Amino acid sequence: MILREELQYKGHRFTTATDTEVIVHLYEEYGTDCLSRLRGMFAFAIWDENDQKLFIARDRLGIKPLYYTCYNSNFLFGSEIKCLLADKTFHREINYAAIDRFLTYYYSPGEETLFKHIFKLKPAHFLLVQNGQIQCKKYWDLRYDINPEWKNLEDTALALSDLMQETVHNHMISDVPVGLLLSGGIDSTALLRYAVEETDKTIQSFTVGFAGEGFVDERPYAKLAAKRFGTEHYEMTITAGDFRDFLEDYIWHMEEQVCEPPAIALYYVTRLARNHVKVLLSGEGGAEAFGGNTNYRNLLPLQFFKRGGQCFNRSLTRLLRALDGNQSLQRYTQYAPFLETPLQEYYLSRTASTFNFFYQNKEYLYTDEFKEYINHENPRNVIQELFHKVQNEHLLNQMLYIDSKTWLPDDLLIKADKISMANSLELRVPFLDHKVMEFAASLPPNFKVKGATTKRILKKAFSKSIPAEIVRRKKTGFPVPYEKWLQNELKGYCLDIMHNDHTLHSQLFGRNLFENSANLQVMGYQSKDLFALLVLELWYNRFIKNY
Repeated sequence: MILREELQYKGHRFTTATDTEVIVHLYEEYGTDCLSRLRGMFAFAIWDENDQKLFIARDRLGIKPLYYTCYNSNFLFGSEIKCLLADKTFHREINYAAIDRFLTYYYSPGEETLFKHIFKLKPAHFLLVQNGQIQCKKYWDLRYDINPEWKNLEDTALALSDLMQETVHNHMISDVPVGLLLSGGIDSTALLRYAVEETDKTIQSFTVGFAGEGFVDERPYAKLAAKRFGTEHYEMTITAGDFRDFLEDYIWHMEEQVCEPPAIALYYVTRLARNHVKVLLSGEGGAEAFGGNTNYRNLLPLQFFKRGGQCFNRSLTRLLRALDGNQSLQRYTQYAPFLETPLQEYYLSRTASTFNFFYQNKEYLYTDEFKEYINHENPRNVIQELFHKVQNEHLLNQMLYIDSKTWLPDDLLIKADKISMANSLELRVPFLDHKVMEFAASLPPNFKVKGATTKRILKKAFSKSIPAEIVRRKKTGFPVPYEKWLQNELKGYCLDIMHNDHTLHSQLFGRNLFENSANLQVMGYQSKDLFALLVLELWYNRFIKNY
């Protein structure tokens, strides 16, 4: 509304009440600098008739996807890859280097997709297409400049609370009812705490759980939050059969592969929610803004131990490896290789390291033909430039920056947008408002993580306004028990997919990886690696083999 009034004051005349028209007038007034005045999620294109050029832009954090290709002298773009594949002149080819990156990261970081010649427009970038030339420019970046005003944790927490209240207010503006995905963690509960103040209507909240025993169940905590703030609460239970039924739809909606089992929870909970609301708030981004991932907590003390010198590090590494079977110490023993490896050579992003199964064993696993396809390209190259930009920053901020540029847009957000849109729902993520991200980047690192405490400032800001059980609990997200399902109820389904004729993984590895599972376990093979191969095979069947 403020932008509209500003433009009207400057003489612009509006014929509709849509946000889209505001963007057009902004461009007329400011050109490409209009992007600095936008806040929130967007992906749009404007044809400039006067200058005969196309202007395409994507929001700062990559909340909305945008793809493009320049093929046969045609420039095509769209919010889905399927839009580009609809062009019958486009020849579908596999990008094998992107497959190598997928097997390393469990998603596809950077501009390239699994389709050769199809690219993602990077977050905080725009394209200018004119006279057959394409220019790509960055218009924003995160800077980790510590604000000297943030000296006292309590005062800073109050400033964060004020910022979140403003941000949630902006995200609640809608012509249709706004609901909330409630996971039972501090992020979504904090959003709910503000959302109820923005409407005189009862907020509708939604959560999911999983059938069976031995799984972490979010529902009791979600119910606790719902009761505390008086929401109209809905929940559902997902089974292994639901997971199997969802997989092929998952491939179709995602288009490029992301190893994200929690997508099933989002799919079914948004399918439940679409019967009640058209817009949902979600707590995505809280961990990436304020240091909520266990990697951040566990790697920081190990960095301290590194100061003990090479001899000390070797001894500690041997000790950690000797304790590898101890479940209570697993959160530390898994990081043993880090003690003898610089962060830039170890940390690939929130879900990946150079010690994962495929990266460590590619010389043994990959066929010569596959190695030739990827030309021995190092998948780490994607993040080396990013590390260079923040090489002088605190270790925590280095990891946060890498994740904000890779895992966040190319895994978490692409899943959030595509799966929610599959159910015709708009998913809004207040923690990824760029003002919130900039605030978080300006904080001293120990305001985010200190000792075993993650999201320290969030817990301080909301300790008196949301249930203590939620503030204190260990957050797990929507923990999908897919490992157990793949080993039991879905084992036959997986084997059927992998034993089909002319599989992709037989081209990549030259053997059936499942014929000698004992050796694979010794090599470090895990359920996540099986799931990565499964979704890759299903993608190949859907988009390449059976096309």
